[in-house]
Amino acid sequence: MNGVAVDAAVEAVLGEYEARARREEELWDTLGPEEAEQRIDEMLLPVGRATGTLLNLLAKEAGACRILEVGSSFGYSTVWLAEAARAVGGKVISLELRAAKTEYATERLRRAGLADCVEFRVGDALESLAALRGPFDFVLIDLWKNLYVPVFQLLHPKLVPGALVIADNMIEPASARPHAQAYRHAVHAARDMSSVLLPVGNGIELSRYQ
Repeated sequence: MNGVAVDAAVEAVLGEYEARARREEELWDTLGPEEAEQRIDEMLLPVGRATGTLLNLLAKEAGACRILEVGSSFGYSTVWLAEAARAVGGKVISLELRAAKTEYATERLRRAGLADCVEFRVGDALESLAALRGPFDFVLIDLWKNLYVPVFQLLHPKLVPGALVIADNMIEPASARPHAQAYRHAVHAARDMSSVLLPVGNGIELSRYQ
């Protein structure tokens, strides 16, 4: 996928994230299954350049002013969403369980000139989402996969007509596929949602609220 134009400060921060992801991928290949499971929460696990680019483009084209990210992690996708929010005069609300991750993300957003475009909510994602009034016109779901269906159930009533919902990891890793299938079934069962699976990055489900 061709890149979208971002300024030098944003590109530098994205490049830093991607370099870290490459280092961690090399480390991951040396870990046994038990150690990998123990250390997974330390890893960046970004959506990747192709998915980030698509998120950025979709949010800009939709003019999405109220963006929700469910699962900030270390903030790679947050940067892509924040850059789009700045372009359209919008804001990102990003939900993350661990404060240390949002601190890491906040520092990089600051260096990218995007800190004012993001508001982090730290805590349990389902509790945070239940407390948010909405409405939202663009959503990224990318947290522990067993939470995708309950997140969608809480999110669904908070969408504006035409809202886009993107869920990552629909194809890879293989271990996430049962939860991915459950999420896709829930979205396709909602009569007011249209949805398609796209083989971009680790696979995304792109859904639109009618």
